[in-house]
Amino acid sequence: MSIRVGYFPHNNSLFVLRHRGILERLLPEVEWVDLRALPRPARVDPKTALPGEHSDWLFTEGGYDIIGTGFTPPLTALANGRDIVYLGISGPRVENGRLVATAASGITSAADLRGKRVGIAHGSWQTTLLLFALDKVGLTWADVEPIDVDVRGGGAALLAGELDAWVGTYPGLHEIEAAIELTTLVDTASVFSHPSLWFTRRDLAEGDPDTVEAVLAALRESDAWIVENPRAAAQYFVDDALRHGIPADLDAWEAALRGRPFGVHPVTEDFLDEQQRAADLLVANGLLPRSIEVRSAVLPWIGELIDEQATTTV
Repeated sequence: MSIRVGYFPHNNSLFVLRHRGILERLLPEVEWVDLRALPRPARVDPKTALPGEHSDWLFTEGGYDIIGTGFTPPLTALANGRDIVYLGISGPRVENGRLVATAASGITSAADLRGKRVGIAHGSWQTTLLLFALDKVGLTWADVEPIDVDVRGGGAALLAGELDAWVGTYPGLHEIEAAIELTTLVDTASVFSHPSLWFTRRDLAEGDPDTVEAVLAALRESDAWIVENPRAAAQYFVDDALRHGIPADLDAWEAALRGRPFGVHPVTEDFLDEQQRAADLLVANGLLPRSIEVRSAVLPWIGELIDEQATTTV
């Protein structure tokens, strides 16, 4: 059976796995689908909706069967009626980025963001971070002007004065830190754990558990290699960026990878509580069409499988 795995640089684990040949040993008919090469849907209004492309391609011809993302896409999937299940999560990625403003702006906390332009990669973990940060100080989504920007473009827009605040992510955040003094408005650790995660369709997980087992085992092996070889792993990202005409610094990428947790873990109650809280806030703020129960996307045997793999590879 052929299995199609989606990948893109923002999910570091799958991006490196794509280059290592590990999964091919376990699933010789695996196909890799670069999310960036798929047709891009029209952008949604970040004030009123969330993009669903990451999960939509799990159910669309020409897409993929498994994907890895940040915190928000599975919530969008469930709210759109997509029957997905979680495969696993990483450890907390709280050092990956934060909500910042320029020191010269005079903005010193999330409470100062009322009416301000805030840059986010909308639909990613950055949407959830901003929503949690606003809720913590008694503000809502309607109190700010969310601006959908990409990782690099957001930093440039902040420097140009086109944004009042920005959720920056490393390694791109390094460039902005070097160019101007920043004020941290919200550090990620103060609002949520921000793990990577992987998910698939329920029919695949239930109908082909051997494929699930192979993908999880390959991710575990590849992530262990990243931990031991962060500079070699960083080179994959630099080479890819340069092929796409994007400047990239090997030292910055290595530092970013060294600061991130690698490894696949079962979904936890704490993670599910965070997901449920985010889902409820997204609905309350008009960004999701309906309420969801995130625990409906849990298959207990997958967590048991991850624990078993960890025991046998120690």
